[in-house]
Amino acid sequence: MLQVSTYRKFLPPEKAPSQQNPFHLEAEMKPLALLRPLTISSSPSHFPSVPKPQLHNHRLRISCASIPPETLKKESEISRTEYKAGVLDDFLLNSFRNKLVQEVGWDSEKPGYDGLIELVNGLMNKGKTNSETSDAAVRILASLFPPLVLKLYKILISPIAGGKIAAMMVARVTALTCQWLMGSCEVNSVDLPDGTTCQSGVFVERCKYLEESKCVGICINTCKLPTQTFFKEYMGVPLLMEPNFNDYSCQFKFGVLPPLPEHDTALREPCLEICPTSSRCKEATQNLNVQQCPKA
Repeated sequence: MLQVSTYRKFLPPEKAPSQQNPFHLEAEMKPLALLRPLTISSSPSHFPSVPKPQLHNHRLRISCASIPPETLKKESEISRTEYKAGVLDDFLLNSFRNKLVQEVGWDSEKPGYDGLIELVNGLMNKGKTNSETSDAAVRILASLFPPLVLKLYKILISPIAGGKIAAMMVARVTALTCQWLMGSCEVNSVDLPDGTTCQSGVFVERCKYLEESKCVGICINTCKLPTQTFFKEYMGVPLLMEPNFNDYSCQFKFGVLPPLPEHDTALREPCLEICPTSSRCKEATQNLNVQQCPKA
């Protein structure tokens, strides 16, 4: 017994938990570390900065850039569609052309709208004066309607509501039935002499008749003046037509009286740049500016 006690006396004492091997403690604590929440030190020296992953959502990506004016202009020109004639338009064109043939005395060999423009030029050349040409155009317009219809409209419809009902009606009929002749147009509001506004206007975006005829005189003497006269005398509706010879647009104002010829600025317009008569006049006058269309 003495020997055993003596032997135990010289044995090294048991180590406390704090004095145990740190490597052995770390191995035992690894499973517990996985169960504890991860703590990250704010000191950059302990953990290097890791770049954050970037999320790409191509569906939500928006690119903003200015569009050059030239591109916008080209897109607007492409998006603008011309008026496509239908069956009714072909019927109206042929009817109008037949009345022109009766007035001029001959027919053009060109088909469609080109032949119509050639007949209009023949109407201009046939008249000895601009007044004769305008009177002939009025007769053509009147021959397109049954005479009884025109008389009843002037007597029964025109006096209603001071003429506003009749003005609005003819504006809508004009916009619906004359696009084959003038191109795309729409009804709009105009100012009347009594200070009110009325949906009795028709705005022509770009008049095909003016663009194809290439002549201010044809516009004035075969369209503007005779049309104003026809609606006032045959249907009892005043009309003012305001053609724009810069952009080829035209504003119809039903219910508005036109000015006297001496005060109408449209009658003093110079030739169009595309007018063949203007080109010949400039050559004959040694490139002098032509102040007024000779046919107006």
